This record gives sequence, C-alpha cells and structure tokens, in this order.
Amino acid sequence: MHDRICGIETEFGCLVRDPKLGSAEAVVETVKDYAFTEKKLGLIDLHARDYAFEPARGGGFLVNGGRLYVDAVGDHEEYASPECSSLFDLITWDRAGQRILQEILDETGLAEQASFHNNSVDHFGGHTFGCHENYLVDLDADHFQHSLGFLLPFLVTRQIFAGVGRVGGHRLNHSSLKDNVMELGEHVADTLWVSHIYGVEIDESVDFQLSQRADHIVRTIASRVRFNRAIINPKWETFYAFNHLHRLHVLFGESNMMEYAAALKVGTTRIALELVEEGWVGNEVLLANPLEALKSVSRDPKWRWLVRKTDGSTIPAVDLQRIYLDAAKKRCSGVDEETDWVLREWEATLDTLERDPMELDDRLDWVAKRKLMESYMESEGVSWRDDILQSLDLEYHNIDSASGLYYGLQEIGAVHRITSDESVQRATHRAPGNTRAGARARVIQSLIKSGSRRYVIDWDGVYLGKHAPATGSAHNFGFVLDRDRSSGKSLHLELRDPFKTYDREVKQFMEEI
Repeated sequence: MHDRICGIETEFGCLVRDPKLGSAEAVVETVKDYAFTEKKLGLIDLHARDYAFEPARGGGFLVNGGRLYVDAVGDHEEYASPECSSLFDLITWDRAGQRILQEILDETGLAEQASFHNNSVDHFGGHTFGCHENYLVDLDADHFQHSLGFLLPFLVTRQIFAGVGRVGGHRLNHSSLKDNVMELGEHVADTLWVSHIYGVEIDESVDFQLSQRADHIVRTIASRVRFNRAIINPKWETFYAFNHLHRLHVLFGESNMMEYAAALKVGTTRIALELVEEGWVGNEVLLANPLEALKSVSRDPKWRWLVRKTDGSTIPAVDLQRIYLDAAKKRCSGVDEETDWVLREWEATLDTLERDPMELDDRLDWVAKRKLMESYMESEGVSWRDDILQSLDLEYHNIDSASGLYYGLQEIGAVHRITSDESVQRATHRAPGNTRAGARARVIQSLIKSGSRRYVIDWDGVYLGKHAPATGSAHNFGFVLDRDRSSGKSLHLELRDPFKTYDREVKQFMEEI
C-alpha cells in the first residue's frame, strides 16, 4: 500500500446558555484569541489567507502541528489536525483539538455558560456543518471524475458504521421559503459564490437516521459548496500537492465521538482509495444514483440499507462494503499492523451489523445514541416528536467530559477506546514526529519565544524577514518568497514533502534566525 497523509477538519457548534454572555460568534472569537494571545498555543495569521473566508487574525497554526481558526461561513470554531501518516496518530491529534477548546472554556470561565459540540447539524436552525477528511491521493485531474465513480459507492454506504446518528430530519425546498427555518448570516462568506438558495424545513416523517448530513447533500462532486453541498470537494492547491499527489477533500463526513468509529471511518477510506487508485474494484460497485442511496440508507428504519446498482439490481450496503473488503483482503493483508487492524475490524463490524447492529453500542455512535434515546423514551414516557430528544442528541456531542453524554458512557467503561487521555493531552502541545507537521511546529515554538512579528506560515512553508507582511494578504506568498530569497533579505523554510521531517533543514533555519 502507498503511504498516505491524512487529516481531519472539524467545525464545532457553539451553544450559549446565558444571553448575557453575548452571541456564539463572540464566544468563538474569544476562544480563538485566547488560544494565541494567552495560552501561546501557536502564531496567529498576520495576513489574510482569504479575504472572505480566512481574514487576517482569523486563526493560525499551532505548536501541536494543527491549525485553529474561525470558519467565516457560520462563524464556527474550526480545528484542523496536523498531517498524520498513522491512523491512530490521527485519532489522537483530532481529539487533541477538542481538549484544547474545552481547556480554554474552563480557563476563561466560559464553560458554565457556553459549550462546544462535536456535531454536524443544528436541528432547529436548519444548518449543517462538517467534519471533513483530507487524503493525499494519486488521482490526477484528467482521471479524477472517472476514478471517483468507484469511490462514491463506498462513501455513501460507510455511514452504516461511520454515521453519528440524528433525531429527526430536514427537507430541502428549492421552490419555496414559506416553511424555511434557516437564516443566512450577515458575513460576506455566507453569500459569496451562491447562485441559488433553498429553504430548509423540519421533516417529521423520520424519527431517527444514521447520518446528520445526508439530508443536506445535493451533489456528488462540487467545488463551490454553499447551498450546493457535495460528497467530495476537489481541491488542487499546490501546498497540499506533492510529487503528483493531491488532496482529496471529503465533505460528507461527520463528527464521531466514538474513537473506534472514527478510526474505522478513516482507515477503511484509506484502503478504499488504494483500491480505486490501483483499479482493484470494478463496475460491480457502481450505483445508479449515489445521492439517492445516501439518503435512503440513512433513513431506512428497517436497517436493510438496500442500494440500486447501475445494472438495475439491488444490494444491501453491508454486502457492497464487503466487495471492497474482499478486494482489500486479497491485496492489502499483511502490509502493516494498522492495515491488518482495519481489515479485521471492518469485517467484524460488517458481520455484526448484519446480525444485530445494537451489539455495537460501545463502538458506533449511531447505535450508542439510538440506545440512549430509546432508554430515555421508555423511562420518561416521551416520543420521537418531543424536543427534549433533539436536545439530548446535541448533548451527546458536548466535548466537556464533565457533562457530555458520550463522556458519561466513557466514564462507566461503555466505549471502546483507541487512544488514551494521556496521549491526547500530550498531543495538545506536541506535533507528530514523522511528518512535516513537526518541523513547522518547532519553528512556531521558536518564533513564539523570540516574539517575531514578521512571518508567513502555511502548511508547506515558513517565511521570515523584514519584507514579510505584518498584515495583508498571503496570496502573493510564492512571489514574495522567490523575490526575497534571491536578494538574501529573508529566510524561507520550504516544507513541500508532507512525509519528510526536515530535521536538518529546521536546525539550519533556526540557526539563521
């Protein structure tokens, strides 16, 4: 198998319980600023990465190799993990983002009035926000669309183990806003590149479904995704590309609280990408309508999860997943311990889903959540139509270990852990040591100590010098580097290879600072 760099970006919902505290947007800004100015967890951007979506001082890179910033669309706190080559590292550093945010709420005294939620939907407000996955892939632009046709069936059916579950549903109305519950924000990013809008309505025809985002996906592949949300958003930025490899940005992902489900989601996707890149799966997996399958699997109350193939036949999602699994067992078994773990757990999970999904309540979010809801309904005499269930749905994703429902399960030993609290805590201030994230983090730590105010930092490089912008735009980053490097007036650490640790280059760079 190819070595593969992966990362996760999570947009957190923010709930403010005390109106005196101000808006959720104000809390998000306070937390972001505290991370950089008080906790010194990283360096805030002095330049605009994008004037609409990532303005100057909208976020920055962290000493743990990740990135914390405010997503201008919806004003969510967003954490991007560092580049990881190990599956289990990725789960640990993803969880470190939650730990960082909760520590800030605790230290600022905001935790009693505000909370962050690792979820992907606003039940009453009609909004959805994402947990996006990034994979370094060997798919060039000429074959991109064709190749992804063989990946989409995997992505739309993996929700049978990767879905986080949700109470109720939403319905998109493209012809009327009469019953719309969603409000647009006032930020320019909320309407930039939007050619049409639709209404989001409460759909009471569904009690519970596997996915929080399936109702909102309207495209298989799209680059502009506001009111046009897709399963995949193709991204070809140079700072994510290396040696003809590119970033595959999976939009249809959800915020797993269960570490096992998160690891299985990413691990199986890594293997599925290998199968697609090498041409090891064929027309037997192609679906007639991936978007229809996405929604029907999510909403199937009988958990048969039938999807229709291009030849007109139907197949259960479990069996479709087995096609990928069987191909992977032939090609990928014995490659390394992580891959063998994924193959073993993938098979065991599919077998259990076919037998009795409820047996997976310690590993899969949608199962654990479903059991919690059913137990509460039985004890309190309420139904799926009672608003309290949607509130409980939200509290399942509360990242505060003192009050979140998921953490209540973890406290009593009712969840299967992949990482440990100690490892997560270390990952809040240390970067992975086997990718370029560690090099970037070491330079950031040095710059924090030196108090430098002239820098530009990005995923693939660090630039210092008297010509580096204290404020302004990073759009001319590459031009400035070339100009100043040739004149000897600046320092440039190039981090093009995401697999490389750059130990020698960092040492030399820091000696020259």
